[in-house]
Amino acid sequence: MFFELAALAYLIDLAFGELPCKHPVVLFGEFISGFERRFYGNRILPGALLVVSLIAVALSLSIALVYVCGLLPGWLELPVLAALASTGLAMNMLHSSVAALLTANNPKQALSYLVSRDTGDMTETEIYKAGLETWAENLSDGVIAPLFYLVLFGLPGIAVYKAINTMDSMIAYKTERYFHFGKTAAIVDDIANYIPARLTALLIAALAEDKRRAWHCLLCDGNKLESPNAGYPIAAMAGALGVALGGDASYHGQIKHKPTLGLPINPVDKSTLTQALKMKTGINLIVLTSLATGILLS
Repeated sequence: MFFELAALAYLIDLAFGELPCKHPVVLFGEFISGFERRFYGNRILPGALLVVSLIAVALSLSIALVYVCGLLPGWLELPVLAALASTGLAMNMLHSSVAALLTANNPKQALSYLVSRDTGDMTETEIYKAGLETWAENLSDGVIAPLFYLVLFGLPGIAVYKAINTMDSMIAYKTERYFHFGKTAAIVDDIANYIPARLTALLIAALAEDKRRAWHCLLCDGNKLESPNAGYPIAAMAGALGVALGGDASYHGQIKHKPTLGLPINPVDKSTLTQALKMKTGINLIVLTSLATGILLS
């Protein structure tokens, strides 16, 4: 277990956010785009080869970095590894990006940087609802899941996870172009996020003022979405806030019908999003306490 590495990496992310270097996700994205230009075919095999290739690259490079860091003086090895690992964590960036919806002059444009759905015709309620869903779902993808694999497998674990998650965000769409090409990436991402998504949902429910409602919504609505994972943190957030999330949304000009999670006990507005974002303090406390406990027991 890599509790010390994960704790220091998390603290670096909270303190500094994105470090002034080319982000690994950008490098993974460039690899995916280059592979797609050269080898694209809307079939399972090319997409599977992309998944295997990028995972191999991420694993090889991260193992090489671990080896190089092992050559550093002992006092420097852990901080350097933690700084590298922190680039796979996104609590600071996620929180600030979603919080920007509260102060943006053009909230629709700010939201368009965070979601793949069409934002041009959204109402104010729909904007804040999408912000809540983004905050809940990406707490898993951007914080808990990479931290989970960092604790288990060190730098290679978080590197491979971010490679998988980047492929999911770029090619795992049920569109004509990616239906077959992105299928393997989607399946691998579903597997990788299975446990972290549920841990995130439990974390959100634990921080809810009305824990009974949050747990009820999590248990009743968590499995309603097409994704086997995304519904759990979103349902927990809906229950925690007493709001209805999910529902129909427009993607690439097409309306996608999705079930509603939670009940519309409270309205979705600026104050609702503000309340959700305040969970950051509790999440940080639980995460850091858990990591510190792991350090003491290991």
